[in-house]
Amino acid sequence: MQPFELPEFYMPWPARLNPNLEAARSHSKAWAYQMGILGSEEEAESSVIWDERTFDAHDYALLCSYTHPDAPGTELDLVTDWYVWVFFFDDHFLEIYKRTQDMAGAKEYLGRLPMFMPIYPTETPPVPTNPVECGLADLWSRTAFTKSVDWRLRFFESTKNLLEESLWELANINQDRVANPIEYIEMRRKVGGAPWSADLVEHAVFIEIPADIASTRPMRVLKDTFADGVHLRNDLFSYQREVEDEGENANCVLVLERFLNVSTQEAANLTNELLTSRLYQFDNTAVTELPPLFEEYGLDPVARVNVLLYIKGLQDWQSGGHEWHMRSSRYMNKGGDNSQTSTPFLGGPTGLGTSAARIGSLYAALGLGRFKSFTHVPYQAVGPVTLPKFYMPFTTSLNPHLDAARKHSKEWAREMGMLESLPGIPDAVIWDDHKFDVADVALCGALIHPNGSGPELNLTACWLVWGTYADDYFPALYGNNRNMAGAKVFNARLSAFMPLDDSTPSEVPTNPVEAGLADIWSRTAGPMSANARTQFRRAIQDMTDSWVWELANQIQNRIPDPIDYVEMRRKTFGSDLTMSLSRLAQGSEIPQEIYRTRTMRSLDNSAADFACLTNDIFSYQKEIEFEGEIHNCVLVVQNFLNCDLPQAVEVVNNLMTSRALQFQLIVATELPVLFDDFNLDASTREKLLGYVKKLEQWMCGVLKWHITVDRYKEFELRNSLAGRLLSGPRGLGTSARRIGSLIGEGSLKSLLGQ
Repeated sequence: MQPFELPEFYMPWPARLNPNLEAARSHSKAWAYQMGILGSEEEAESSVIWDERTFDAHDYALLCSYTHPDAPGTELDLVTDWYVWVFFFDDHFLEIYKRTQDMAGAKEYLGRLPMFMPIYPTETPPVPTNPVECGLADLWSRTAFTKSVDWRLRFFESTKNLLEESLWELANINQDRVANPIEYIEMRRKVGGAPWSADLVEHAVFIEIPADIASTRPMRVLKDTFADGVHLRNDLFSYQREVEDEGENANCVLVLERFLNVSTQEAANLTNELLTSRLYQFDNTAVTELPPLFEEYGLDPVARVNVLLYIKGLQDWQSGGHEWHMRSSRYMNKGGDNSQTSTPFLGGPTGLGTSAARIGSLYAALGLGRFKSFTHVPYQAVGPVTLPKFYMPFTTSLNPHLDAARKHSKEWAREMGMLESLPGIPDAVIWDDHKFDVADVALCGALIHPNGSGPELNLTACWLVWGTYADDYFPALYGNNRNMAGAKVFNARLSAFMPLDDSTPSEVPTNPVEAGLADIWSRTAGPMSANARTQFRRAIQDMTDSWVWELANQIQNRIPDPIDYVEMRRKTFGSDLTMSLSRLAQGSEIPQEIYRTRTMRSLDNSAADFACLTNDIFSYQKEIEFEGEIHNCVLVVQNFLNCDLPQAVEVVNNLMTSRALQFQLIVATELPVLFDDFNLDASTREKLLGYVKKLEQWMCGVLKWHITVDRYKEFELRNSLAGRLLSGPRGLGTSARRIGSLIGEGSLKSLLGQ
């Protein structure tokens, strides 16, 4: 009996079958025997994993014929061999290491596999000792050296991820632990292998994504949404096999079932809605973000066609993968060969009383759910949020230099022009003395850096002043009038004020944001190494780039997709900027590759998500009611789960709690392993533990600051609104918009609640 009914899927692209299917079936079976994946026990100790009957039933040639319908015969053979290998690896790892919970053996086994993926043909891999190594060595030699070094590096990374991150799944099985939703999506992307599939799509359609755009947001989102779509679809079909038979706990249905405390059917429906949302995000990115990307990078017609062929290849894979899941005996699909695509269009239940069911099916098939994200009415009165009970296991203290930092940062803000009218726009003020004092960002600095010296706290306070002011400045100048062109010019100019050498900025500051950045960059970057400067600059650029993403959504009046929101929120909040300051304080003794490990990235992301979501709860009324914002996780959850405000706040708070608990778990279980794996000395271990302590103080300090300051409290928001309404907008081009001329005194008093 199936644990749930499969939901209605959104699948906008038709599945097509490659005519070379039978040849691929024959070739892949012969190749599997040759590699030892199939064979007698004398030929391959792992023959217990698969026999020929199992191989035929899974029908990986059918998968590849659906996912690569236009590939010529030889290319289809190659791609099919890759999928035979990767599914065999998955089943082999399950039987030999997951079921036995052999972590030591798994590490040794996985540690050898990257050696069979040389980047350059002059490198000689070792001699294979098992079918997985033998297959990988053969496939890599047939695949990698037909592509550029850039592609090889990307393919190496995605292959390495899907192999090595199997340890994460094994660790969770050992701990009998189900991941939280944010962690699950991040890790499923790596261990699930769909980014690897996306790289193979480039090979199968005989193109390469231009290297200079491969890491841009639009291309990353296209790959990530494709990957999430593939993985979430697989989770729905494989739940019965993985959870009930294999004892797996890495499945989104199970994750949502546990996290939201809902039934399996409800969790399956929500998983499908998340899958659908990711496909909507794929569509939106392709339509709205690719054309500007082509122009900004000046791609020639051939490069543009290559990108479009890649997108078509991802669409073919998505629809073909669905068709295969509906047919393969490997999965729960109500009988395998009964393909959904064979059902007549607008099919479903018939007869009296079934019209509503057919409408629901049509609604899903046509993707009409996407319009829900565009229907938000801004400036709705939502009232203050009832704060939940926050989980905070960490402590911090108050830096004794707070008063001096308050004075210094305010003098600095005034010197930079942040407390005056904007240049060229008389009487247009982003901040005045009162707003500066209400924000009290120096207090935030004193809480997140309790042990910093006076000069260090001054610098931290100025960075926080600059980031907070810039975050208010950007929407005021470019958000209200939807000025994307001006926003991009503004954003592009900022890099000029962050030179990577000791030279003077090439541009003259024209506003307080530029003036402040030029000054504080020169005060911060001086003692940095070249590599540290580059990373710190990238952190700032990521933050300011993300504001352009927010503006694009605002222009569309589109509430973001939940996954896209969480991943971009870390950037819009400037998390990496403040974390970079903490890393710099640790000195250069810690190798940078340590910070790039999954363990340290997971620590950083868990802390960042806790802080970002804290801000979203406290700022909900400010952003939704008074600023007309749509970028707030509480609103995103309301829209996605179709729930009320208290329920959404509870979900967001539970996400915060789960990320804090994950942070603690990483420190307790993964950090000691990291120390041993890198053979770190006592001094380096102490410095890394010091960095962890700074992250704990950061999370605690951010929460305490939000609780303490008046910036987000209703009386302050209404006082600020009253000032804006009474004075009206000022400056160039604003006379026609003066609110005072449009409403009477009585209406104004009513609006202000007086």
